Amino acid sequence: MSRFLRVTVLGLILIAHAVVAHEHHDEVSDEEASKPVDTILWLHMFLQALVWGIMFPIGMVLGLTRSRWHVPLQATGYALTAGGYILGHAHKGRQFLPSAHGKFATILFVPITAQLVIGIYLKLHIHEKSIRPYFVVLHGVIGKLYPIFGWTQALFGVLAFKGYCQCLAHYIMGSGFIAYAVIMTIILVVGEQWVRRSGRSPEFFDSWVITAWTKVNTFTEHHGGAWSAKDMQHTILGVLWWTGGMLGVYLSRNNQRNVVPALILFLTGWGMSEHAQALMISTKVHAMFGHTLMLAGVTRTLEVCYFAPSYASDHTDDDTTSEHTLADGTNARNTSSVKAAASRSFRYLTPFLLTAAGLLFMSATDEELEYVQEIHMDHVTYILTVFSTAFLVYTFIVVLINLYTTTGRNASNSNSKVVGDGNIEMVTPGGRSKWYSRVPTQGGSVSGVRAHTQPTHVLGDDEEEEDMMAPQLRI
Repeated sequence: MSRFLRVTVLGLILIAHAVVAHEHHDEVSDEEASKPVDTILWLHMFLQALVWGIMFPIGMVLGLTRSRWHVPLQATGYALTAGGYILGHAHKGRQFLPSAHGKFATILFVPITAQLVIGIYLKLHIHEKSIRPYFVVLHGVIGKLYPIFGWTQALFGVLAFKGYCQCLAHYIMGSGFIAYAVIMTIILVVGEQWVRRSGRSPEFFDSWVITAWTKVNTFTEHHGGAWSAKDMQHTILGVLWWTGGMLGVYLSRNNQRNVVPALILFLTGWGMSEHAQALMISTKVHAMFGHTLMLAGVTRTLEVCYFAPSYASDHTDDDTTSEHTLADGTNARNTSSVKAAASRSFRYLTPFLLTAAGLLFMSATDEELEYVQEIHMDHVTYILTVFSTAFLVYTFIVVLINLYTTTGRNASNSNSKVVGDGNIEMVTPGGRSKWYSRVPTQGGSVSGVRAHTQPTHVLGDDEEEEDMMAPQLRI
């Protein structure tokens, strides 16, 4: 382990040397800007994509589960990112003007160093009862920001590499849809117990985020002068989101489910599918983005109405999953089992569509589509390429969530299987960890306990805030 740390510290020193010694170009000639990309720069892009796009997110999850592989993986990532940083300052061939990508790379040196120093301090296990708990929290906060740092820097890298300058709004909103997909997947797959303890339905959080986000959008789309059709469309979408969000918040009281966020997605998709564009290919891509968002709204409605568990009181009069609502208890249990199985399959559809919609919107800028047109690619190939990327991105999201439920202190919770009647049966003894007790999908049970029974959440003395989300079913 000490070897990893020594290599990492040495790499950070080399980074600092590279920052000071590297000659930054305030002006780049057309000849320098048109030179081919050399091998060193390609290695830089590949290495940083590997570290920030794959290794650090996996390391973050392993840290949440207190896996013994967390420190080796993160230390390796630090060493590799140091090498990637140096490669980014040592390449020849094509040169770039100072950009947000380069400036943000220097800024990232601060959280990287802080995380490394705090990690070493925590490994010493000193000041246990005084300041160490605060550094544990700070270490967790910085670690959870790593995927956001990596995603942001990757987008800045695309902007610097291609020279795009009109992508910011598309990239921010598209990233927002993908973040929405991540949060929705976490809630639907492993977050049911946390949602129950919060006393709020998932739509409560959806609606508040929608309301807060788009109040800004309402007042920033018109920049003076005469109102254009695009100004009006963008502004009314902002008004739609915060007014609909307020209704969604109100309807979410008493933990009730509602379809207002889904309706907002559908209407937004319809509006974007009708958004006028200068290029035909841009019109096609925007239309597909809109249709994908509309489909996400439809599937979210179906999920809320027919497949999702209720977060209200477990003994309400309209509890249709109780065997007491039917004369034949066996038929009721079979119905619940079928519904639980459908729920487990259906819950991935809406987040995937949101991921695809986000990537489509990020890929629909004028500069990107002008390039696509120049290389004679049609809209069908381009859209299917984006969807292929969405499959890869969403696969990684689900893999990370599965990793959370099956590693470290959660490994014992993964020793279960879903049997024919929808119940969860332990495969190995000692399957319930001291940290968590699972909440089954509605209609099933854990170790023979009905889903309507609220499980006891057993906590350790040193539980931290990230422990609030318990694994539920194996993915």
